[in-house]
Amino acid sequence: MQSKLPIDDVLDHLCDALKAHGRAVLVAPPGAGKTTRVPLALLEQISGRIVMLEPRRLAARAAAERLAAQLGEQVGQRVGYRMRGEAVAGSRIEVVTEGILTRMVQSDPELAGIGCVIFDEFHERSMNADLGLALVWESRGALRDDLAVVVMSATLDAEPVAELLDGAPVIRSQGRAFPVETRWLARPLAASSRLIDEAARLIDTAVRETVETGGTVLAFLPGEGEIRRVGALLAGGDCEVLPLFGALDSKDQRKALSEPGSRRRIVLATSIAETSLTIPQVRVVVDCGRARRARFDPGSGMSRLVTERVSRAEADQRRGRAGRVAPGICYRLWARAEEGAFPAFAPAEITVADLAPLALELAAWGAQPSELAFLTAPPDAALSEAKGLLEQLGALDKAGRITLHGKRLAGLPLHPRLGHMLSVAGPQAADLAALLGDRDFLRGAPSDIGLRLSALRDPRGFARQRPYDIHQPTLQRIRDEARRLHRLADNLGGAADRVVVARSSGEMIALAYPDRVGLRRKGDQPRFVLSGGKGAMLPAEDLLANQRLIVAPDLTGDQREARVRRAAPIDEAGLRDLFPEQITTVRFCEWSRRDGKVIARKQERFGVLPLSDQVWKDAPQDLVAAAAFEGLRQDGLPWTAAAARLRARIALVDGDDSVSDETLLADGTWLVPWLGQARSLTDLRGLNLVEPLLQRLGWDGQQRLAAAVPAHFETPLGRKVPIDYGHETPSIQLRLQELFGVTRHPVVAGRPLRITLLSPGGKPVQVTADLPGFWASSYGEVRKEMRGRYPRHPWPEDPTGADPTTRAKPRGT
Repeated sequence: MQSKLPIDDVLDHLCDALKAHGRAVLVAPPGAGKTTRVPLALLEQISGRIVMLEPRRLAARAAAERLAAQLGEQVGQRVGYRMRGEAVAGSRIEVVTEGILTRMVQSDPELAGIGCVIFDEFHERSMNADLGLALVWESRGALRDDLAVVVMSATLDAEPVAELLDGAPVIRSQGRAFPVETRWLARPLAASSRLIDEAARLIDTAVRETVETGGTVLAFLPGEGEIRRVGALLAGGDCEVLPLFGALDSKDQRKALSEPGSRRRIVLATSIAETSLTIPQVRVVVDCGRARRARFDPGSGMSRLVTERVSRAEADQRRGRAGRVAPGICYRLWARAEEGAFPAFAPAEITVADLAPLALELAAWGAQPSELAFLTAPPDAALSEAKGLLEQLGALDKAGRITLHGKRLAGLPLHPRLGHMLSVAGPQAADLAALLGDRDFLRGAPSDIGLRLSALRDPRGFARQRPYDIHQPTLQRIRDEARRLHRLADNLGGAADRVVVARSSGEMIALAYPDRVGLRRKGDQPRFVLSGGKGAMLPAEDLLANQRLIVAPDLTGDQREARVRRAAPIDEAGLRDLFPEQITTVRFCEWSRRDGKVIARKQERFGVLPLSDQVWKDAPQDLVAAAAFEGLRQDGLPWTAAAARLRARIALVDGDDSVSDETLLADGTWLVPWLGQARSLTDLRGLNLVEPLLQRLGWDGQQRLAAAVPAHFETPLGRKVPIDYGHETPSIQLRLQELFGVTRHPVVAGRPLRITLLSPGGKPVQVTADLPGFWASSYGEVRKEMRGRYPRHPWPEDPTGADPTTRAKPRGT
């Protein structure tokens, strides 16, 4: 080993803990040297190979090279590394990326020949690291109690991890080798500030203010786009400006990690440079305070990249990079007062990521999340969404058990969607799988994936014919991956006996994304409804804007209407050929609020997409009536005067709640039989509710109602006058002369009727609840007035002795 590092002081304690307990949690700040010291310290103690897990490919390769260098060897002797598409064997130490470890445990749960598994940078809380630890820990408990497990982290709340590992010892390394001065902005940036401009300005300030300090300036930016734009603003100065991000060509990555020359160097990096990578001579850090993370929305089934504030733990890691070789300075693109609003830690990936790969691994392992040692359990909603997708792909059966096809997909180094496409379509899908598994290399181009395939297969010819900007490093990486997937598809189990049907690009993509088949909506704007139920849109000038059916594997994660970034056309015949069992015939009757009528349709559907749509002419009357009742729920019950009087009578006997609109509309069985012919709002508003309400009461209820609150008052002439029960007192209206001879006031339900006495012309002349009292008092005054106004009608002096009438006197009398 070379110069002393802080981690060296605790290596003996770590070795002792592993001897005694077989497990340990090691917390060491950035720059302590845990990645390049710990595996070497365990070489003599551990029998068998040491596997160290790194979250990123670049970090895995760099760690292996530094470990080998400290042993005075080349990678490939005692130290090797393995990642997707690249491997160099090592006899004692193997640095692997996270997906590789999962495959190792799934294929050999005993982990034969392995003596220790080290989880480096566990604080990043990647989903594969969480899964890998859960699987390794179960293997250790069930099959390998001699297997040593070390969890290492730069900034981590160690106690929960130690508790997860049955009280593992916690070993802590002391702080950084050198102090770091922190400089904040004097005040928060204005809301109108542009991150690119402010970042370039702060980096330039850091360079000018640290001329005497010297050393490399390491600046943290959210992603490749920001790195390239800031790099363009800084180009032409005295410093060498180098980018560093995961998708960068390996040659350019090595250049950023190499020793600087005579010119001062600025390295513009993503969060990839926060911890395990060694960037030489860093003395100054500029932290722009942003990180780009993938967020998965189980409601839309889509992941999207979001730019967020870093956590306090991430900011602390970045700051630490300035103090690894000498005292350093950290410039922060925020005011000190803002830090209180920063989250303590970044969210665990398992809580925000697409869980389809995790759900498939758990099914292959044969366990539920609750049965494994997860530091953070996967969210139920996202996991349920993932299982639904896997069932759609045929990887799980209806009971959630893994199928033979699912086992094949679990063994492929691809997302289950792409693995399914490659497994079913064979080598012809390799180019598409490589394209869809990486970022888009064709900038500013329309959405058509066919353009990308053309560029992938003939880059030079495409460049001559098309004006689009091609991101060459990404294109080359996709071409390499496509060749690897061609070989993989050729060697898939059972491939020799499998009949592979030639498929269009759209058909192959639909195999992977059955929930992203889009049907164009009616209208001028190119808007689509996706088979999974969400909406999507294209610009009007896009090449696919007028296609009836598309498949859109790459969309923004907009909650309301996603924007299609990459897509391919698909014809209905191909869709029907791919998914004959998933295309179902649906008949439905429903109320259309927009049209104000019952809609009865017969459709063939793929997901929610109506591939065909016809009028259901012979829809059963009970379904039509049920749909019409839904129209009443939306529009309200049509209360005529007669129906309102009946409701008031029922309310007096059974209570107001028994005939409230809420009660009557909660259960439509009383009214649906009367709605067989009602199909429009006009029909519903003309409905007479009297008979349905009476039938709702039944025979006994009607008799009880008639006895308690009669519907009519019978006049002395035998005429039935409706009683209005809509007021506090039951009321009637009738002509005064019709009550001549009545000496007792009418009573209903034990209460006197409120009588509005009308003139022969139908105008109210008196309201009374005491008819005998009216005859004896007020009648005289009414008689005087009415005799002059209505001389042809009788106005006897003694109304109690007169005969009731509704007639006028004969002319001439």
